[in-house]
Amino acid sequence: MRHYDLVVLGTGSGNMLLGGFAHLRVAVVEPDRFGGTCLNRGCIPSKMFVVAADAAEGARAAARLGVHARVEPVDWKAVRDRVFHRIDPLHDSALNYRREKGADVYTEEGRFVAPRVLQVADERITAETFIVAVGARPVVPDIPGLDTVPFHTSDTIMRIDDLPASMAVIGGGFIAAEFGHVFGAFGTDVTIVQRRPRLLMEEDEQVSARFTELASKRHRVLLNAAVTSVEGDAGGVAVAVTCPDGDHVVRAAMLLVCVGRRPNSDRVDAVAGGLELDAHGHIVTDSAYRTSVPGVWALGDVVNHFQLKHMANAESRLVRHNVLHPQDVRTLDNRVAPHAVFTSPQIASVGLTEQEARRRGIEYVVSVRDYADTAYGWALEDTTSFVKVLANPVDRTVLGAHIIGPQAATLIQPLIQAMTLGLTVDRIGRDVLYIHPALTEAVEQALLDL
Repeated sequence: MRHYDLVVLGTGSGNMLLGGFAHLRVAVVEPDRFGGTCLNRGCIPSKMFVVAADAAEGARAAARLGVHARVEPVDWKAVRDRVFHRIDPLHDSALNYRREKGADVYTEEGRFVAPRVLQVADERITAETFIVAVGARPVVPDIPGLDTVPFHTSDTIMRIDDLPASMAVIGGGFIAAEFGHVFGAFGTDVTIVQRRPRLLMEEDEQVSARFTELASKRHRVLLNAAVTSVEGDAGGVAVAVTCPDGDHVVRAAMLLVCVGRRPNSDRVDAVAGGLELDAHGHIVTDSAYRTSVPGVWALGDVVNHFQLKHMANAESRLVRHNVLHPQDVRTLDNRVAPHAVFTSPQIASVGLTEQEARRRGIEYVVSVRDYADTAYGWALEDTTSFVKVLANPVDRTVLGAHIIGPQAATLIQPLIQAMTLGLTVDRIGRDVLYIHPALTEAVEQALLDL
């Protein structure tokens, strides 16, 4: 067996933590592309598609401002190639960089055969320290007939050769929302099949309801819908769906399945490595990201339910520090974990939703202010976007914030900072100047209202 000081499994955020280990003998195990989900089939390419979709949608909507524009047929191949001609070369450069820095890079799949013993192809390797950062993958549901028809997940949909005339989307979460926006803006006729009563059900109930209302104007949306079977159809697929109003058949040229993601702990035989898993298959760690096996750390989507790159990046920085400084082990407080959905309209959220506060019996006060209450909202002719803030009525701190509308992911940042730093709504509402006439005035008004 070949022995190392450190072995890192996975090169998403796992690749980012390797700075500072030049004095150690290091190996990296990555059977797929360097950069992980985010770079190759997740956040980065999808947002590059979203920017193009926003441009197309913005041009069509400009008539409300007196600007009459027309979108010619979208050049799908040009959009796709702009994305991947930039992303794809990064794999080779990252792999070569690691080798040049002295790391042994294994490009075959690694599987634990015992605690801190990894089988890679026909070789076994051991190490004093392992860091498991192998991410997650799309769930493929058990739907009769699904294995007999071509379908896509978020892993493959961005690399298709031609823009489909129609698309059936199974799922109602953030991936469905984002790709529904992208393909709808590019001219595809989109049908979303959601088994629950609204889209984006994990968002604050007002945000979820508003988004469902707006999405239903752009797409055909079937709610409380159970997919009973899938079969091939002339030119595509036929999805059999049972809804409260009866049975339907959704016919489409292409099928996108996005019903969730599962951790890749099984792909590395985490149990054989002695690693404890939770009920969902995530590797169990403490707040310092130590696993049940001494010397083995884990981070990212294989560990937590957030499925957020910014969370994995923070974990990566923390684990690097803890491995390098075992006498000064730090922990990560993930109670303030913001996220955004880059659909149309954009959505951002942090902290408690109103329904969660009610369910947990947490006292709160709430303010909702429309973009339309601000001068920039007037400029946008916006009638549907809003900022919602929940606060503790006793200590006046922010409990949660939820925004739906243009620039939501940017507008929410001062509220994230307020929650992280424990600032009161009074301080951030009254003691901070907000630029007029920027959209941040909607945040200011919500805080002043509280």
